Amino acid sequence: MLAWISDRVRDVLYGALAVLASMVVWPLFRLSIRGRKNLKGEGILVARHRSYWDIPILCVAAGPFRRIGFLARRGLLKNPLFAPFVWGFATVIDREAFSARDFRKAIRAAERNRIIGIFPEGTTRPGAKPKPGAIRFAELLGRPLIPANIIPHGPYPPSYPFGFPRVEVRFGRPLTVEELAQGLPPDISRKERYRILSQRLMERIDTA
Repeated sequence: MLAWISDRVRDVLYGALAVLASMVVWPLFRLSIRGRKNLKGEGILVARHRSYWDIPILCVAAGPFRRIGFLARRGLLKNPLFAPFVWGFATVIDREAFSARDFRKAIRAAERNRIIGIFPEGTTRPGAKPKPGAIRFAELLGRPLIPANIIPHGPYPPSYPFGFPRVEVRFGRPLTVEELAQGLPPDISRKERYRILSQRLMERIDTA
């Protein structure tokens, strides 16, 4: 009973933060949203990570009643503007030295949230290759992957103070790891399998 009450309190706090974020995100980015119906049920939301704005944009696009539990790297807390939203919207883990403690935190986040948010690249650095963590997490939890494409119509990350582009967010159809793996040879190495699956996942994100 206590856990249920705690979870409902988190829902309310999340909704309040999402509403506050919408007061900033909507006017700055003039959001348009497609495919919100694809967020029904459980899933792992995956998107490219190009800006600190990605988390509030996705949370606002999903709406205050669809709580997304992001797995965020510790470095995001260094930005004082976004740190409160990271604490409110995310479970902070150490991606550079991922430990059993971080794994337990990720599992607890999955238990609390119907939708888990993961950025496969793990960094906003341009040209970073996707890591297989989202694929492995989907396999472990038996949840589908939900691609989310943040499409800026202008420079992104934005330039301050006036260079905020119009942004469209598209939530794609949920897909399973088995769907991504179709056509792969059975004797492929585990490392190569995850590399190809991660690449295919990023392609699904870009075409959502």
